[in-house]
Amino acid sequence: MHHIDIDLIEMTLDVMKYVIGRVSATEHQIGKPRKSEDLKALVGDTVTPKGVGGEYAFNLWKEHLAKTNVPVDHPRNLAFVPASPTKAAIMFDLITSASSIHGAYWMEGAGGIFCENEAMSWIVSLTGMPEGAFGVFTSGGTAANLSAIVTAREHWRENAEFKGEKGLIITSIGAHSSIKAMAKVADVDIILVDSEEHLTGAMLEETIATLTEHQRKCLFAVVATGGTTNAGIIDDLSSVADVCEAQNLWFHIDAAYGGGALVADSVRHLFKGIERADSITIDPHKWMFSPYDCGAVLYRDMELAKNAHSQQGSYLEIFKDEGAHGFNPTDYQIQLTRRVRGLPLWFSLATHGTDRYKEAVERGLELAQIAGRLIEAHPKLELVREPSLSCVLYRRIGWEPEDYTHWTYENHKKGFALVTPTKWKNGDTFETCSRFCFINPDTTERDIEMILETME
Repeated sequence: MHHIDIDLIEMTLDVMKYVIGRVSATEHQIGKPRKSEDLKALVGDTVTPKGVGGEYAFNLWKEHLAKTNVPVDHPRNLAFVPASPTKAAIMFDLITSASSIHGAYWMEGAGGIFCENEAMSWIVSLTGMPEGAFGVFTSGGTAANLSAIVTAREHWRENAEFKGEKGLIITSIGAHSSIKAMAKVADVDIILVDSEEHLTGAMLEETIATLTEHQRKCLFAVVATGGTTNAGIIDDLSSVADVCEAQNLWFHIDAAYGGGALVADSVRHLFKGIERADSITIDPHKWMFSPYDCGAVLYRDMELAKNAHSQQGSYLEIFKDEGAHGFNPTDYQIQLTRRVRGLPLWFSLATHGTDRYKEAVERGLELAQIAGRLIEAHPKLELVREPSLSCVLYRRIGWEPEDYTHWTYENHKKGFALVTPTKWKNGDTFETCSRFCFINPDTTERDIEMILETME
């Protein structure tokens, strides 16, 4: 057994050395994907009856496999919604994994769940939701949106009149793709308001007025967006809340990306009305500098979520016992088994303090404004719309869709930057344009200038 212990110590040191190198490096490569068959030719068979050994496998990772990933925290990765986990959060993710905590029930994970709940209290406080509102960490926005909508539907079905009916929700075409995906999984119908700009209460009333009598009977929820993924647009949350209240509809806000901006004084007023939501999705692994995977779902009334999600089973009864009293995260969302995925966020908040979070989010907002000014000053570029939150949509005058695609691949191939095109609804047509999303406070003005220079 002794030689195994030595191997284990060496492997632990190798891993720690790699992690220290990763978090202390000031420059990272943007990797580029390779075909599966090319990777197979490079690394050969790795899962074998006898194993290839930890040192050999680790070297394959470092030499070949790691280089085919695009790190989400690269300062010139401005595609999709990137991420920028703090070094404290990354290091504590190791602790989370090494601690082997089952984060479903207080009985097994009290210390870890306590820390998660400290972080969650701060997130809830940012929304201004009333006393009694709380939340739980999930794997991401899709799981959070699904948990919220299942809660809403089960609450709706408590009325005997709706038992057996297939529910209906309304959202806008600017809503995240997970809303449509989640509706499919939950088996509810969905109607899209045909506007990528701010969803308003008036638009919502117009859409409701077009429903058949049966559709109106089955309508139980509205999903507004607190920062669309494509353009950073925040719906008119107050007027949508008014309609939901008047029509007795569940009001869910998907703020998976934009929710981090609640900490920023400069834009907090844009979220007016978020405190009136019945449920909210926020992803700390986006703009709260947490590692993947860390989403969150917040509820105005936690009991409604518990009624929808609490799992029953003879071997689970011990966890419900009075002797194990405490907060059981599994009762409030769709997953039973879960990591204490809010733990790295807690450690990062405890390490840096919330003021540093405020500064880092404000920097992302500032970078979007800087990019907007650089684009407006460039003779061959123009803004598609004013920057919103940290998203910037802009066009290269004279380019066709394939020009944007080619430009993206060229910059990626060089290992220089990852900036991807998107589509924007312009009247009745969809226009291809380019898009920046700023999360990483280490992105510089010079990074933006260099990317724009490659469009000439």
